[in-house]
Amino acid sequence: MSGERKRREVPRAEVLRLYYLEGLSIRAIAKRLKVARKTVRRALGRQMGKRDASPPPPRPSLLDPYIDVIRAELAECPELRAPAMLERLRPLGYTGGLSILRERMRELRPTPHQEAFLTLDFAPGQVVLVDWADFGFALPGVPRRVSAFVMVLGYSRMLYVEFVLSQKMGSFLRCMERGLRFFGGVTLSDVFDNMKTVVLEHDPPRDPVFNPVFVEYAARRGFAIQACTPGEAHQKGGVERGIGFIRTRFWPGRRFSSLADLNRQASVWRDTFANAREHELTGKVPQLVFEHEEKRHLKPLPDRPFDTDDRDTATVNKSFRIRFDRNRYSVPWRLVGQPVTVRADDDHVRVFLGPKQVAVHPRCWDIGHDIKHDSHERGLREQKPRSAASELPHALEATGETGRRYFQVLAAGSRSVRRETLRLTLLVELFGAAATTEAIDEVMRTGHVGCEYVEYVLRHKKKLTPAAPPLRLGDVELDSITVAEPDLAIYDNGPPTPMTRDPGTPAPPPDRSHHDD
Repeated sequence: MSGERKRREVPRAEVLRLYYLEGLSIRAIAKRLKVARKTVRRALGRQMGKRDASPPPPRPSLLDPYIDVIRAELAECPELRAPAMLERLRPLGYTGGLSILRERMRELRPTPHQEAFLTLDFAPGQVVLVDWADFGFALPGVPRRVSAFVMVLGYSRMLYVEFVLSQKMGSFLRCMERGLRFFGGVTLSDVFDNMKTVVLEHDPPRDPVFNPVFVEYAARRGFAIQACTPGEAHQKGGVERGIGFIRTRFWPGRRFSSLADLNRQASVWRDTFANAREHELTGKVPQLVFEHEEKRHLKPLPDRPFDTDDRDTATVNKSFRIRFDRNRYSVPWRLVGQPVTVRADDDHVRVFLGPKQVAVHPRCWDIGHDIKHDSHERGLREQKPRSAASELPHALEATGETGRRYFQVLAAGSRSVRRETLRLTLLVELFGAAATTEAIDEVMRTGHVGCEYVEYVLRHKKKLTPAAPPLRLGDVELDSITVAEPDLAIYDNGPPTPMTRDPGTPAPPPDRSHHDD
């Protein structure tokens, strides 16, 4: 027994030397001497009693000479990262690595000031908060990002959500219209983030510069515009909370086949759950608060139309196509080279030459597609190649013999036949073939040729204006009604002579103005 006890004893002097001189820990001493840690503790306790609980002084570090430099850099730029700090310390002689620098910067980085916010309280009908939320490339096979348009009433927390594939002005205004119709009225003010469709510039402390198109829309609908201060998300916390609610409750695990299917599911979820649950902040059901308290405070939605189309200008290329929103759409082939206006909503793309609509297509929300209509190339395949510049272009055949004589004279001069063809084609589209032919004839009678002379006759001498497209009422019977032009020639010979007269009325004196003396 005494021999076993001797084998377990450890040299206390060695334990004390390793502990105080070499600075080894109890674990390291036990490992080196191959004894239990409690044995080492017992050996130290016999010599020194209870060990001081205070930690040992920190060991010198390669970063110690550069602590002041690190503090100064972080005070000036708290978000500075460790790799950038390493670049600043290398020229000063620092030879250590990145890991120790990152750990020390974590200790020295100033703690950001925690700002306290007051809970925003709004009166019924006072404000609605509006924002976009990006959900990435979520539609199968559609290379466009899906965005959620979210509106939240500040008082009741009633929520409106809609998913779209564009955040441009037209799409934004159409979402605003549908959101206001969903609530059935207008609040006194609408609060927005700094989206470009609302705020062009916002550099505090200067006032924000609002988009004039949206200012006009707000004036038509009767609400004030408020823009959040950049970086102050708490100013629109209601809609931020609504977006987070959509991301965590509606979106995870959602499956949908199209944008229409996604919006159908979103509307069902919005009406049966989002607005019908007990709100986590107010403790009330948004739909009930809206119906019984807030709805009557909304201003009626003005019944004044506002143009919410996406608008663009384009030039018809040689393939009689125009480019719009990353797709190509066809127009009648005779309009090659003409500048046109493009207007689009969620469902259709319409092309206008002046005030006249020349093409309409279903809108494509894909990318790189060619959308065409067979009627737009009708007659192009039958057109024979024309070898002489003096021949009448096919697009101007309605001008007849007058047009043929015009181009025969034109070909003898130095004017551009192509430019003349484009401009005269445009005049035919705007003013009609008959009026343009008469103007061409009148110009030739003065000894001139040139599309600018023809346009001057049409616009200034004849006082003609471009013809607008016919009004369509949507009723086949009404749209098919035609009224014959009245014959005004009967008024050329003065008032008609009465067929009979009363016996007591004297006969009118004979007209002798045309008799010879």
